[in-house]
Amino acid sequence: MKRNILIHPDPRLKKVCAPVSDLSDELRALADDMLETMYDAPGIGLAAPQVGVLDRLIVLDCVKEEGESPRPLVMFNPEIIAASDETSVYEEGCLSIPEQFAEITRPAEVEVEWMDRNGHARREVFTGLWATCVQHEIDHLNGKLFIDYLKPLKRQMITRKMQKLKRERARA
Repeated sequence: MKRNILIHPDPRLKKVCAPVSDLSDELRALADDMLETMYDAPGIGLAAPQVGVLDRLIVLDCVKEEGESPRPLVMFNPEIIAASDETSVYEEGCLSIPEQFAEITRPAEVEVEWMDRNGHARREVFTGLWATCVQHEIDHLNGKLFIDYLKPLKRQMITRKMQKLKRERARA
């Protein structure tokens, strides 16, 4: 089931999410809904707070090549356990901040631990777009948006655009 994506500014997007202690069928269904919502948007990542749920859950799939098989990842309680000193810059966007993009510098490589949808502990090293995306989504779980990396003036400008967008959508 597709979920509504919250648009910034929304106080839920600035909250630190609670760890998932017990994997329920309800949480697995939420993960499936989030994947469906992300693919429909279309996006490459989505965090639970973006659909109004304050649990530590993210989904991502950075396969963008035509003809390549999708690789949907569901991560409960994802945690970065190592990050490279080397950085990379990607133009990031966010489904909660539509049509706004900015170049963000992050570690080029990260090692992440998480629990999969079956409750198994997983660990993987991510590079390239995958590394950027997983860091962006984990930031959401900590109440941080990509615009928080920007200078205050640029951040305020984007926030004002989002407030205007929300007013226009409310009238529609």
